[in-house]
Amino acid sequence: MKISAIQKETAELAVNTLKMLSADAVEKAQSGHPGLPMGCADVAFVLWTQFLQFNPEDPNWPNRDRFILSAGHGSMLLYSLLHLYGYDLSLDEIKQFRQLNSKTPGHPEYGHTPGVEVTTGPLGQGFANGVGMAIAERLLAARFNKVGKKIIGHTIYGVVSDGDLMEGISSEAASIAGHLGLSNIIYLYDNNHITIEGNTSLAFTEDVAKRFEAYSWKVFKIDGHNHNEIANAIQSAQNEKERPSLIIATTHIGKGSPNKQNNASAHGEPLGEKELALTKENIGWSKNPAFYVPDEVRQLCASRVKELKDVYENWQNAFHTRLKEDPDFSGEWNAYMNKAIPDNLESKLLETIKKDSVATRAASGDMMQIIAQQIPSFIGGSADLNPSTKTFIKGSPAINKNSFIGKNIHFGVREHAMGAVLNGMALYGGIIPHGSTFLIFSDYMRPSIRLAALMKLQVIYVFTHDSIFLGEDGPTHQPIEQLPSLRLIPNLLTIRPSDATETAAAWITALNHKNGPTALILTRQNIPVIDRSVYPSSEGLKHGAYILKDSMGTPDIILMASGSEVSIALEATLKLQEKGVAARLVSFPCLELFRNNPEAYKDNILPPSCTRRVSIEAAAKGIWHEFTGINGLIIGIDHFGASAPAKALAEHFGFTTKNILNEIEKKWGI
Repeated sequence: MKISAIQKETAELAVNTLKMLSADAVEKAQSGHPGLPMGCADVAFVLWTQFLQFNPEDPNWPNRDRFILSAGHGSMLLYSLLHLYGYDLSLDEIKQFRQLNSKTPGHPEYGHTPGVEVTTGPLGQGFANGVGMAIAERLLAARFNKVGKKIIGHTIYGVVSDGDLMEGISSEAASIAGHLGLSNIIYLYDNNHITIEGNTSLAFTEDVAKRFEAYSWKVFKIDGHNHNEIANAIQSAQNEKERPSLIIATTHIGKGSPNKQNNASAHGEPLGEKELALTKENIGWSKNPAFYVPDEVRQLCASRVKELKDVYENWQNAFHTRLKEDPDFSGEWNAYMNKAIPDNLESKLLETIKKDSVATRAASGDMMQIIAQQIPSFIGGSADLNPSTKTFIKGSPAINKNSFIGKNIHFGVREHAMGAVLNGMALYGGIIPHGSTFLIFSDYMRPSIRLAALMKLQVIYVFTHDSIFLGEDGPTHQPIEQLPSLRLIPNLLTIRPSDATETAAAWITALNHKNGPTALILTRQNIPVIDRSVYPSSEGLKHGAYILKDSMGTPDIILMASGSEVSIALEATLKLQEKGVAARLVSFPCLELFRNNPEAYKDNILPPSCTRRVSIEAAAKGIWHEFTGINGLIIGIDHFGASAPAKALAEHFGFTTKNILNEIEKKWGI
């Protein structure tokens, strides 16, 4: 539907409908952000009416355009669009904006509201998620498109704000997008010069156009209220085939409000009853009731949806024809979309273990080669640390601006963007994304990890150099609080395997955990491979904790450990048993999985009657009280490390069998 074909009066009516639905909802809730929806309504109307390809009856259509409201505080703009264009979002839901159990929460939430592509609100995240979606689109297009048989080919659109562009993550993500030539990205920058504190001149005076040109983006400057300029810029951006595009649309926040237009007060608070009435009078809306949608607007939006049905049906016909004619395509498509895990994969991973002592990062690296062979959707990279994290997939190229057929991504030294890009890839569908860095640098990724958990995305993080035992790099690189802090994030599995065999089980768990992210916490240093012909199978990892060495009869003392500390805890357990102590050792790779067990299983592993409990882990202590109890013994480290070889650090900080036994003797006289 061309803008020129829409009568000016009807277009104005539609824009005002978007504005007033948003303002009415914010006013009713007495909470929200009316300014962005009112200022960005023109841009959104042109995009959705003329360019965006979607189907409200099939919100997950694989070849739909993606629309990201990175400035998630303006959520009512998105909800108004979804309602008008026929998504399952009723007017009653609009009226319940920001209320308990409504489909219209304060910020858009993926999986909660039909048509919402990504959870946004923390600024800059949506911007970076879109880069991940654009990479995913290119990855799948490279795999499934053939000459004359194009299955994947669409655009990632986004509305971004001043705040998005101020956050550092957008700089990292924009740099990646420009480097890869992601011309399937078109972002509309709502350049209204207002943030919460006032005019952006308070803190943001850079030349955004020059900045993005330096990132190798195509930049357009337009009047964000001129429909022809908006349409021409989007059309030109669609024609750009070498670079991502940023359309700088100069707008007026709260446009139409006599006293709050261009005012910071329009950003994050209702207009107020009096100002809302003045606004309606100003735009010729005063005779209409709250939440009014004119018939002409409904007809206009319905006409656009009807137009797009033809696009949708043509794609479906081409897709199903390809499925029938090309059995290889059918099998490969299903393999990507279903993310199926071969039944014998764990046994294949275990076959890679060739040594009696190996770092879990090295064991993981060998296993990842097998995973990449067996699971085509397994794609990712590292933040410039592949030689250390061992995550490069051998025999496969890295993606670049000319080819996206590879399985490796060079993210550069950009952990913050890497985390959000992985989320975008997972959101897109058909890909199990992985990303790696040192555990200490997970701090740079924490906002993205939290959002992956919130959105229930299958993203796999490979965090190596997991403790003070990385050694000589010293306290700047030695994680202390990072491991327990990751465990505080709901819906994140944090797995710290005790050896190579548990590493295999950890990978199987991560690959099967499809409703949330997984963090694998791996060692730099070599650690013994536990002899599973003597000790129980590592498949016990699926329970989060299991008995590795049991006592004869009811235990008098229980030792618990994760990661590299399990081997020294095992030595201590054997020493105690030699003394006649009924000691039990529990390998504890994943606290979250253990909590999910039935009470009977947990009580079997940690009998309530046994109150002598010891935890041993080279990390901050606090979280272990849940399992040791108030009278337990926690051997950990609540201060920063030091620069020295790993063996010297173990002696200095007490992570030795001798010290464990000494601490137990001091505590209980055993």
